[in-house]
Amino acid sequence: MTTTPSVAWIGLGAIGAPMARALAGAGLPVTAFDVFPAAREALADVATIAGTAREAVRGTDVVAVMVATPEQLEAVLHGEEDGIAGELTAETVLLIMSTVGPAAVEAAVARLAGVSSSIVDAPVSGGAARAATGDLLVMVGGAEADVAAVRPVLDALAANAPVVGPRPGDGQRFKIVNQLLCGVHIAAAGEAIALADRMGLDVRQVHEVLNTGAAHSFMFADRGGRMVEEAYDDVRSALTIFVKDMGLVTEAAAEVGQQVPLATAAQALYRRGSELGHDRRDDSIVREVLREG
Repeated sequence: MTTTPSVAWIGLGAIGAPMARALAGAGLPVTAFDVFPAAREALADVATIAGTAREAVRGTDVVAVMVATPEQLEAVLHGEEDGIAGELTAETVLLIMSTVGPAAVEAAVARLAGVSSSIVDAPVSGGAARAATGDLLVMVGGAEADVAAVRPVLDALAANAPVVGPRPGDGQRFKIVNQLLCGVHIAAAGEAIALADRMGLDVRQVHEVLNTGAAHSFMFADRGGRMVEEAYDDVRSALTIFVKDMGLVTEAAAEVGQQVPLATAAQALYRRGSELGHDRRDDSIVREVLREG
């Protein structure tokens, strides 16, 4: 592989698009694809735009996949119309950056056996703003040689990209723990702001003051701010993501026999928000879900 690898980028959503843009800004050649034409066109100023996923992948060194769900990952790899598995070679490194859970990554590894054994599992944390500045946390699982091959990509996207295990799937396990904390923290922030409001407090002051003390957290500062502004349609992270991710958390916990009562309670809150029709609104909408009861 070349020192500066060519990258096929599949998935230009709220996080994927700024990541692809940051990668191109760091000087890596990027060929991008998304199922939505508008998402592709928005990257045309910095990347080569492909008409299909297979076209994007053909001849590139690294194939980075940034989709939302295990089902979407399966479709990208093995979809009847545009699955990319047939374009992968022994020299291609598949870089799975989606949060899809260890089972989905391990299934992908198994299905690609004999096609490509070079797979790196690298889910991310940090949100769209940090994605745009290459300041993400990336939790990396994979063989040493494969990780070395994608290191220029990781370095362009992350402030911190530690190797957390030698196998694809280890990054997903780390991300499961990350999402447990994030999901519970968002729910706690919503509960705190809702309680403050119900007690007649000035929620702006509550947010400002408590962020200077021991109650401070990234999620209380970030999502709490959006809760105070009631900016639920300024979607930085859609509620549906945490409906999916907290499901991955509770599934992983069940597999190893670990009780996760706080995660289970948070999962119920996100599911309630989904039932109320808030899937595509910002996940800070949990304040309203608690208000609506």
